[in-house]
Amino acid sequence: MELHQLAYLVAVAEEASFTRAADRLRIAQPGVSAQVRKLERELGQDLLDRSGRRVRLTAAGAAVLPYARAALAAVEGARRTAAELAGLARGRVAIGTVTSHDVDLATVLADFHAAHPGLEITLAEDTTDRLVDGLREGRLDAAIIAYDTPPPDLDVRVLTDEAVDAAVAPGHEWAGRPAVRVAELRGRPLVCLRVGTGIRGILESACAAAGFAPLVAFEAGTPQVVAQLAARGLGVAILPASIARGHAGLHPLRITRPALSGRLGLAWRREGPRPAAAEAFLAHFARYR
Repeated sequence: MELHQLAYLVAVAEEASFTRAADRLRIAQPGVSAQVRKLERELGQDLLDRSGRRVRLTAAGAAVLPYARAALAAVEGARRTAAELAGLARGRVAIGTVTSHDVDLATVLADFHAAHPGLEITLAEDTTDRLVDGLREGRLDAAIIAYDTPPPDLDVRVLTDEAVDAAVAPGHEWAGRPAVRVAELRGRPLVCLRVGTGIRGILESACAAAGFAPLVAFEAGTPQVVAQLAARGLGVAILPASIARGHAGLHPLRITRPALSGRLGLAWRREGPRPAAAEAFLAHFARYR
């Protein structure tokens, strides 16, 4: 008994026709018939009733069919497992991240590399918009992104949920205040992260809802540089609360009406095939948060 004979039997049973089964298998119809006959001789039973217009299973064929399917599934499972193990031995996983977060990504990646030394691991820093594009296009397997509402076609695991604050230099006219309304940001020179980042998107959405576009006088690639520029009196910084309140040269203000907040999360594609290396990284990352 050979596996291809079982595959032919399953195809004929499902198609109820030798001709359609041969088309599906992309082999000549006489070859299918001959191999099924050979299987029947080996088992000593007719497995198919060929007397009508449609080929039907005999009682023996109906009894054998589940075992044929199970055997084929087992072989496919073995092949898939071997392929996955090979993928973990010499595959590739591509990770992306925004520039500012509190994840000890160096430790996560170092431990993952130690567990899978044969894998090629790449890391890219970029804006959330570009990271999301990379996930959708398959260039990235997973990415730490900043967001307000999770992209609908991605799965996202929340890592942090933090308020977005304003911050000013000690000599600024708002330095004695505890808070500022979104509407009060109209026309004020702002210092913010560049377009495509999560906080920039949150700011722009809030200002649009209030009926104006933000006046961004300076933009930077990291929250730390934004804080430094604002501390020199170049504008009102829009920052994660932890940075606004932790910078010695800034006076933080809560943003109200509405309050703003942003999330950081690990994102990956919801649909489509996922390499074994990517699955392994997602499982590995989950141990750290």
